[in-house]
Amino acid sequence: MNTIRPCGCKGVRTCLQCEQDFNIQKSSLQEQLQQLQAYSFCPLCERLFEGWNPWEVREKHPLHNGLEGLPFPGMYVKEQFLNAKEAEMLMKSLDALPWDISQSGRRKQNFGPKTNFRQRKIKNGNFNGFPASTQFVQERLRENALLRDFQTIEQCSLEYDPSKGASIDPHVDDCWIWGERVVTVNCLGDAVLTLTAFDATPTPKKYNLDLVPQYEKKLLLPLMEKKELDAFKRKVIRVAMPNLSLMVMYGPARFQFVHSVLREDINTRRVCIAYREFTPMYIDGDDKVKGQEVTQNAQTFWSDKYGARIEVK
Repeated sequence: MNTIRPCGCKGVRTCLQCEQDFNIQKSSLQEQLQQLQAYSFCPLCERLFEGWNPWEVREKHPLHNGLEGLPFPGMYVKEQFLNAKEAEMLMKSLDALPWDISQSGRRKQNFGPKTNFRQRKIKNGNFNGFPASTQFVQERLRENALLRDFQTIEQCSLEYDPSKGASIDPHVDDCWIWGERVVTVNCLGDAVLTLTAFDATPTPKKYNLDLVPQYEKKLLLPLMEKKELDAFKRKVIRVAMPNLSLMVMYGPARFQFVHSVLREDINTRRVCIAYREFTPMYIDGDDKVKGQEVTQNAQTFWSDKYGARIEVK
């Protein structure tokens, strides 16, 4: 179905509601992925160990049955990035703002410029900054060495409802406008990120990956050579995203793997905030002028209650 449905899904995207209402038969992505060799990421030693369940792998740290594990460059998870009080306050402020329906059983709150990924066009639109109640999160991101120079230009709250079969299909975040570091702060509920290797050679323009060579030399980590990536071809990577944690994808994990959130991994209401930065072209490259208005507005935080604009110092 190519039409937008009342639930917000369109095309191949579905939720439990439209699958029932329109008799849509959808094969299980989890069953397909479980045919691959499963590895789970330990956030403390930042390595992969065999097993589908990342929570069990995490519990085995630091011994991991005496195994050394495999490297997985470009994945970072910091547990307890938020404390419980901060998350509770954050959730109250987010739920006081309107939620919009999205695809695959999700809802969202999007603060950022208007983008057309196919035509590679951007305009500021109505973007005038971010809710003041979320300012402390952006400030804390910059306290992390990996994110010290991170300038948020899009902030998107995402809600996953298990009663709707909420999920995200495998994809690579756009590479024309969104920069190297893909940041997620988990505000409510646990989840798992699932990744598989992606070969962009047959479809170089998919996800605008053909633009990556323009700024590849500026990446924090070099991309994998074909031989290295081929070693992941029959593997599935599972990364636990516990409540209150921070996750950052960059380098190979960001550009050379598709990532998804399976509906089977959403057992309670989950809310996270995704943060995106500009690609180098919009920071100090040919498109710097086009990005200046957006970057300037991204310095602003407005009061949820009074609508006042607060400049970041």
